Amino acid sequence: MSTVASAVSCSPVVIEQSTWRDLNALRRLEQVCFPKDAWPLWDLVAVLTLPNVVRLKAVCQEQMVGLIAADIRHSENLAWIATLGVLPEYRGQGIGAALLAACEGRLAMPRVRLCVRISNQPAIRLYDRCGYQRYEIWRGYYADGEDAIVYEKHLVNA
Repeated sequence: MSTVASAVSCSPVVIEQSTWRDLNALRRLEQVCFPKDAWPLWDLVAVLTLPNVVRLKAVCQEQMVGLIAADIRHSENLAWIATLGVLPEYRGQGIGAALLAACEGRLAMPRVRLCVRISNQPAIRLYDRCGYQRYEIWRGYYADGEDAIVYEKHLVNA
C-alpha cells in the first residue's frame, strides 16, 4: 500500500533569493524530492554560496517549499539548472513553473539546459509546458543506471 501526500494549498507563494541560511531546509527538500539523487552536504553548501549561481526559493508561510539553482557558464554561453525541487505536498500549484520563470528572468544567457530522469514524467511535463525542448539523452547518467533527458530552452531576455 502506498501513501500519497495530501496537497497543501499555498497562497501566496513568495519567490526570493536563497542563501546559506537555507542549508537545513535545502537538505530536507533534497532528501524528500530526490531520495535516489540527493546531493551530499558539501554540494548543497556550494550551491548556496558559489558565485555565478542563481538560487531562488519558493516560500509559503515562512517555510521553503521549493528551490531552483542555475549555474551560469559564461565560457559556454549558457546556464545549467542544477536542481529544481518542490515538496510533494505543494506540487501541482504552479510553484515549479514560477521558480523556472523567475530563474530564467535572472539569467543573462541565451540558452539554459537541465537534465531530468527519463522516468520523472511530472517534471518532463513541466519542462515541455514551459517551452523546453529535448536536446539529447545521457545514457546511464544516474548512479542507478537510469538515463537522463537533457532539455534546452532559448531565452528571449538574454
